[in-house]
Amino acid sequence: MEDIHALIPVITLLLLGVLAIILMRPLRLSPIVGYLIAGLAVGPHALDLIPESNTTHLLAELGVVFLLFDIGLHFSLSNIWDARRDIFILGPLQILLCGAAFAGIALALGVSPAYAGVIGGALALSSTAVVVQSLTERGQQDCPVGRTGTAVLIFQDICAIFLLVMASSLEGGSSPSSHNALTAEILSAIAKSVVAFVAAALLGRYAIRPLFGLLSKTRNEEVFTAMALLVVLATAAGTGAVGLSLTLGAFLGGMMISETPYRHVIQTEAKPFRNLLLAFFFITVGMSLDWRILLDQWAKIILFILILMAVKVFLVALAARACGWSLPGSLQLGSLLAQGSEFVFVIIAMPLARESLGEQAVGIVITGVAASLALTPTLSNLGNRLGKYLWRRSSSKTPSHESKPVTSTAPVVIFGMDEVGRLVADALEAQKIDYDAIEMDYDRFLKASADGYPVAFGDLADIRMMETFQYAERAAIVITIVRYELSKALKPVVSARYPNLKRFVSVDGDSDLERFKSLGMYPVVNRSIPRGLDLAAAVLHSQGVDDKKIKTWIERRQQRDLDSHDIASNTKGRSQAR
Repeated sequence: MEDIHALIPVITLLLLGVLAIILMRPLRLSPIVGYLIAGLAVGPHALDLIPESNTTHLLAELGVVFLLFDIGLHFSLSNIWDARRDIFILGPLQILLCGAAFAGIALALGVSPAYAGVIGGALALSSTAVVVQSLTERGQQDCPVGRTGTAVLIFQDICAIFLLVMASSLEGGSSPSSHNALTAEILSAIAKSVVAFVAAALLGRYAIRPLFGLLSKTRNEEVFTAMALLVVLATAAGTGAVGLSLTLGAFLGGMMISETPYRHVIQTEAKPFRNLLLAFFFITVGMSLDWRILLDQWAKIILFILILMAVKVFLVALAARACGWSLPGSLQLGSLLAQGSEFVFVIIAMPLARESLGEQAVGIVITGVAASLALTPTLSNLGNRLGKYLWRRSSSKTPSHESKPVTSTAPVVIFGMDEVGRLVADALEAQKIDYDAIEMDYDRFLKASADGYPVAFGDLADIRMMETFQYAERAAIVITIVRYELSKALKPVVSARYPNLKRFVSVDGDSDLERFKSLGMYPVVNRSIPRGLDLAAAVLHSQGVDDKKIKTWIERRQQRDLDSHDIASNTKGRSQAR
């Protein structure tokens, strides 16, 4: 009977998780909101169906552990280096501005200085899962706005690790009133963390990769499941044993695997555990809420949501503007990153943090952050529309940082900024090759401009555009909008005036190959996924990029698309629909 009683909380949590997903989907709300409501209903302040116990606390903590492990799996050092400007300039500036603002508000409300800093930093973070899903739904994950938003999220994820370390050190007994003692504790935690990062990098290269290579020879799928669990729990226990957080160890465990060929299979094996345990975590957070406080404080909760999202939209946009972004692009970034983060729930749930804030404030913060997650797709869409509107009203259609001005020096011109044109642009930008773009469809022009691409409005058929863009100084033009009859008509003019200009054209079948070849063009059939990858590779090769770099970029791009598909599938039905 005792065994049965021990299973009841787990069974109840599973049932609540399933019901939250089923009930929230028709309401077009994030299941996170459903998890919190379910926890509130069955918690000790309401029906009291699940008493607080070591079992529920362990399940909740493991949810966060697996979340950090999954983040670590996406922590590629090579990708970090490619986005270093956004990660190491825009990311820190955004954290400093938002963290200082929220810490100041917390201090004004009477929170102790130590916890005000931690809580301010936590509120400065955004939700990686929700933002990536929102980008994926709109197809913006690879445009400049999407790439920069993702880079900032990576920096935030790293900051979250150290925020959790700091919060854990406070929970471990350092006196918030003693500035010197607290500083020493934090510096000690950072030093240990640096050692842990170095150890993880060495283990990943010299131990994990060979070990997984050996395991792959067994051709046993179950061994990867067991190994994924072993790495997560062992690394978490290792950092916990030296006085660091379990979550830091889990993050390092994911990072060790991130650069190996086995990352995707491990991510696939760990994903069900992460989703299930994260649901348990949110339910247990909801269990700590008191519905009477929520009813009494509904006005304050709405005020908190408005302040949280308005402050983040303004300060993220301000940071982006300071880094050279245009007003439309910076507002898109602000609306994209305006929500709270799941890490807030982790920090707020800590006993001393609850004591410092008070139960009433805890209920307001948790409910407000949960609502901000549900509101993210709506706010992000509004930011996207506002960006387009501002571009439409602007007399100058050229952004300052994320979209370089049209000049005659870029070696490549792209005509047509559809999905293929954007992919070619991404490839050129990744290899630091300048390009300009032309778009004849006004809606596509506005969207590409607002998303940060250097694009001018015009039609390639206009011979005057050729003179304006000084095709004689260009090395190649890439045509993604196929118009054979027009190309045939322009062939004598182009061949006579620009004999050295390579003209690449995107085609969808072999039947078009010979026709365009007869016009002196370089047709490329779109065979790979994502569409346009073959064309991008051909253009890079024409610009002198070596095959190894092209292959590396293709693999990264295909992996990024695979990751986006995984996240979209993972969070489908768990975040608010558009």
